[in-house]
Amino acid sequence: MERANEMCSFGKVEYGLQTGTVKISELHEFKGHPFKVENDIQLFELMRSIEDKGVLVPLIVRSNPYGEGYEIIAGHRRKAACAWAGIEEVPVIIRELDDADAVIAMIDSNLQREHIKPSEKAYAYKMKLEAMKSQGKRNDLFVSQVGTKLEKEQTKEGKTILRADERLAKEVGESRNQIARYIRLTNLVPKILDMVDEGKIAFTIGVELSYLTEEEQYELHAVMDLEQCTPSLSQANRMKRMSQAGTLDMDEMYSILEQEKPNQREQIKIRADTLADYFPKDFTPKQKVELIESLVKEWHEKQMVQTKPSVQQKLKKKSMER
Repeated sequence: MERANEMCSFGKVEYGLQTGTVKISELHEFKGHPFKVENDIQLFELMRSIEDKGVLVPLIVRSNPYGEGYEIIAGHRRKAACAWAGIEEVPVIIRELDDADAVIAMIDSNLQREHIKPSEKAYAYKMKLEAMKSQGKRNDLFVSQVGTKLEKEQTKEGKTILRADERLAKEVGESRNQIARYIRLTNLVPKILDMVDEGKIAFTIGVELSYLTEEEQYELHAVMDLEQCTPSLSQANRMKRMSQAGTLDMDEMYSILEQEKPNQREQIKIRADTLADYFPKDFTPKQKVELIESLVKEWHEKQMVQTKPSVQQKLKKKSMER
């Protein structure tokens, strides 16, 4: 504890937890931390709040297992906001946690955030599940008397315990299958995973593409970038099956992506209020569309009648020239 006393100014010790202040320079990010700290409007607002009221919630840290200082368990965004505001010391609560407990505490503290990217959830679920399985190896599982056969495992003492993935599902409010799908995203190459985070590729499509090899994914990204399009769910599934069969290459990717998708068909959008005065007030949207189609069809037929003689004249002229 001498090293801690040299770097900290402690206020008190309660329930085995030490509280005090630590220099920001002594705080290090959690190894493998999956949650991104970005200089966005939310961080700016947090910085302004800290400037005005100070750090209201202490950061949770543990002694850095990889060197000097402390490793942050909870409070990465608070640390970044304080650094932005020019604050050199922050209040902390120091907890002595092993690696598995530290991972679980770090993940749990960040999963409460309002906006979490798919990639953040993916790596968070993977890290926490591995940590929970590690706890299970030392029989540190939560005992339960309920569950299906798929949810339960039996100990030598005959007690019923939940599997790690089932416990995680109950804790985060997702199904085991959905958690497995999120973890699949960790198999995506960074460029495609970024597209999932940015909403350019849907979550379910990203899951299908995660079954492609790393080389195939980089080739697909190059094709998508060149063609300026992304695969539909059915196209992604087709690539997955071809990859598993060993028949997927760049030519096949081009061929698949060239197929027209419903969301790529040209659409004409008209603001409803621009035509509102021309429809009866009791007209439904469907009736309005049907009337527009009818009027356009009528106009088209009139145009054909008007242009037909001129077309015939041109054909006759060409025939005479021959």
